This record gives sequence, C-alpha cells and structure tokens, in this order.
Amino acid sequence: MTQKRAKLCAWLVGAVAAMSASSASAVTLAEDADTICKGLVGGADAVKIDSATLQAPSQLAVAERGPTPSGRITPANPGFCKVLGHIDPVDPKAPPIKFQVNLPVEWNGRSVQYGGGGFNGVLITGLALPPAYPFDKPSPLARGFVTYGTDSGHESKPGEPPQLFALNDEAFENFAHRAYKKVRDVAVALMQRAYGKKPEKMYFMGSSEGGREGLTMAQRYPDDFDGIFARVPVINWVGLQHAGTRSGLVTMGDGWINPAQVKLVGEAVRAACDKADGSDDALVQDPVTCKAAFKVEALRCASGKTGDQCLTEAQIKAVNTLHATYKFPFVLANGLDDYPGWGVSGEDTPAIGPTGGWTAWWLGTAPPAQPPAPNNGIAWIYGAGGTQYVFARDPKLDVTTYKVEEHKARILEVSNLMDSTNPDLSRFRERKGKLIILEHLADYAQSPYAGIRYFENVERLMGTATTALFARLYTAPGVDHVGSGAPANVDMLSVLVDWVEKDQAPGDLEVTEQKAEAPAFPVVRALPLCRWPAWPHYEAGSVTEASSYFCAQ
Repeated sequence: MTQKRAKLCAWLVGAVAAMSASSASAVTLAEDADTICKGLVGGADAVKIDSATLQAPSQLAVAERGPTPSGRITPANPGFCKVLGHIDPVDPKAPPIKFQVNLPVEWNGRSVQYGGGGFNGVLITGLALPPAYPFDKPSPLARGFVTYGTDSGHESKPGEPPQLFALNDEAFENFAHRAYKKVRDVAVALMQRAYGKKPEKMYFMGSSEGGREGLTMAQRYPDDFDGIFARVPVINWVGLQHAGTRSGLVTMGDGWINPAQVKLVGEAVRAACDKADGSDDALVQDPVTCKAAFKVEALRCASGKTGDQCLTEAQIKAVNTLHATYKFPFVLANGLDDYPGWGVSGEDTPAIGPTGGWTAWWLGTAPPAQPPAPNNGIAWIYGAGGTQYVFARDPKLDVTTYKVEEHKARILEVSNLMDSTNPDLSRFRERKGKLIILEHLADYAQSPYAGIRYFENVERLMGTATTALFARLYTAPGVDHVGSGAPANVDMLSVLVDWVEKDQAPGDLEVTEQKAEAPAFPVVRALPLCRWPAWPHYEAGSVTEASSYFCAQ
C-alpha cells in the first residue's frame, strides 16, 4: 500500500474511532445542525473537507428547457449540511477526486450514492432526481437519505476532449472504479462524525456510465451496498467504444443519413411493427421480434435514384452495420469477444442534447469529422476520442487508420479496468444485496442487448432460481437512453428499499409517462415495466426469435 493510500485509510479509521469513543454523548445533527456542520471542515493527509455549510429548505423549480426530461426538475430539498471536499491523488500529476455529501438535518439512517454519466468530469451533487424517478415524488434527500456523488477524479474543461484525463493512469483508474469506493468510504465516515452512527442501509443509483458504476460496485465491492439500481448500464465499455466508432466510420462520406431519411426509417419501423401488439399507439412494444422482421433493404433507392424518400447502398450498409455485432479478434475480460448490435424503434426520437435517437447519438447533423465536431453524433465524439486518448493514447491519431490488433495489450488492460461484465455476483448475493437493472429498448447510446446478455450470463452461472432471489432485469420499450420517447418513470428507490428491508421482491411494475410541468406533472399514459423472462433470448451475438417477453398487452 502506498503512503498516501495508507494515510487515507488512517483518516477513515480515525474518524470512526473518534465517533465511537464519544457515541454515548454524540449530538445528532438536528440538535445543533449549524455547529455540527461547520465542525466537519478540515481534515488531514489525503482527505480534505473544503467547506460545510447549512442550507435552508428550498422549493421545487421547473425550468422551461433541459437536456433531459428530469433535467428540468430541481426538486424541493429540506435543510441539510452541504459538504464539499476532495481526496488528494497519489500521483502529483493526477487530479484530485472531488465529492459532495448532503447530510439532512432529519436523517432516516440510509444513504444513496449517485452515479455519473459519459466520461464524468462533472461533480455529481446528489441533489437531483435519481434515474427513472417520478417527477412528483420527494427527492431522496427530502425523504431523509444522505445523498452524495463525485466527479470520479477529474474535471472536464470547456474546449478540451472529455477523454483527456485518460492519459494519466491514476485518473483513469479512479474513473474506472476507485473513485466511487473512496468517496463511499469518506461518506460513511462523515455520517459517523455528523450523526454518531453508521448508516443502516446504503443504496447506489446510476444511469449509463453511472449504471456501469453501480454494477462495478456489486462486482468489485460487494460488501459496500445493500441495494443497487443500474439503468442502461454501459457495462461492456470497451466493446461499446469500438462499436460506436465503427458505426461512425461507416457513415463517413456517402454512408451518412440525413434527418429526413432518419424519419423515413422510423416511420417504416412503426409501419412494420407498431400494430403487432394489437394497438396503434406509435410504440413498438416488441422490438426484439421487430428487429428480425424489419428489413432496411425495403427502403433501397431505385436504380440511379437518390433523395430523402429512399436509402442508397452505402446508407443501407451503415444501418446494417449499426444492427450487427462487433467482433474482436481476441477475448476481453470475463470471456467476451464481441459487442451486440443495436435494435430498432425510436430512430427518429427528436434530438435535444443527449435526448433522442439516431440524430442525437449516432448521426448528428453532419457527417463524422476528425477531430470530432460538436454537431457530430455523441457516439462518434465518445468513440473517436476514446480511441485516441484511451486505447491508442495518441491524441493526433487518424482514427480511420486504427487497428485493434496493434493495441491488444492496452485494450485488455482497459477491459479489465472498465468492463463490468463479471457475472459472478455470489458475494453480493451472500450478504443479501439486491440488484435491479433497467434497459431501454430504444437506446442508441448503448445497446440494451449488452445488459440483457449480462443478466442472462448471471442466470447461467448462478442459476435462474438463485438469481431471482436477488436480481431483476426490466425492459422498457420505446424509451431512449435518458428517459424520453416513452418514459418509464418509476420509484426504484422505494422498490429497492422494500426488497432490501422488507423482503418484498418486485414483480411487474406500473410506470408512468410524465410531462415536466409544474405543478401537476400530468401523467400522459401508464404502462407496465416488465421483468425479462427466465429463458434466454440472446445467443451468440444476435437476438433469437422470441416475442412473449413483454407484458404490455
């Protein structure tokens, strides 16, 4: 153990010991909140508490615009102590790990760690709504949970590639897994200092990269959390970056598909599959069967023709590339050697920031550029930059010349750090941890079939009956990566609490589509959120024929 890591451990042990020694006369935060809050500032060695200020209660606010549906909501919060701090790096060239911990004046004995997103680099405050959360529910902090988050050990700056930090080994390892564990332990020590006791139950909620972080905690640190919710987790991270880059490369030049043609494809998918569930609701509720039924070749331009109402051979090739499995020439961590292709439906969901379908994530509003341009698809911005800064570690690399075989050692190193694909959750199960995964089936940021395959690999290794004791996979048709399209709003925190603390295992869940409008948050429609079945539907890199997994009839 390095000297600085030993000092970090010493700080945590010291904080625990100090509170244990005085626990009989410990003052709760509610008795003298301001004094206790201010007294948290300071620290020694690696962990520093930079500020701790008591915040007055605040009211609900709804913005006119936001990058995601939930991003418009600033929930009402109670009085709480806002703690900001950092953990010094071992490598002086690496950035610190920044964190925020929110200690409510009235604590219920529980905590929620919030996951990040993308390449992180932004401090997660723990003050927003968690993933999939209904807009009209009190926030976790308002319900008495301690909430906290981190920037994962680096800060993204305007004008810099979001992957720049990956050139530093410690910064990348913090991003992979260490930052979340370190901040979790600091949060526990702060709770002991502030309240005089440990949290009774600890929860983790994350979406996208944050979903990967949640599964990382279950796999690497199975003793740390009682309940974990992972929405649209990017678990096969190395595969996703390579598959996303491949899908971008095939749209360079003649393969790029313009917004009018994206609408053409979306309408063709709905025409082929919308009524298969017996209703004409503009929602493909069985995208698994639809992927097998829909043939993009039906949109081929007649000989010598082009235009917005058909697709050229190069564009058809691009669509088939998106749908196809990406295959590696060697095996990655946990025995995987591929990344599943994307599915169908939601292609033309409007693009607003990370919200949307093909235009937001795959195609952008202009063909891929080098270096990536702001009007390119997010997957190209992430994948091309990942290729340069993470895998090749050459910021000037021409991505079109990148060859996987030439970077095998580095790819395997990254896979072992980043790919949260280990199906052995036996330790997490043994300590009675509970896991819920939610996949959105109109997601073009990552393939939902990666998470579906992971869950089925857990079932294969641990057995279907054993897996059902502690894990659930849900699928939401028509929902994009960040919850738009056909939103699946459900209080997964309460579902986890009931399962962890009352042993009430969830079945099918009723979800609502809400509009972010104050004060009523009107319900647009209600659909069930359905458990993935006990039998496998995903084999050898492709979706097999099966249509009865969904419950929305």
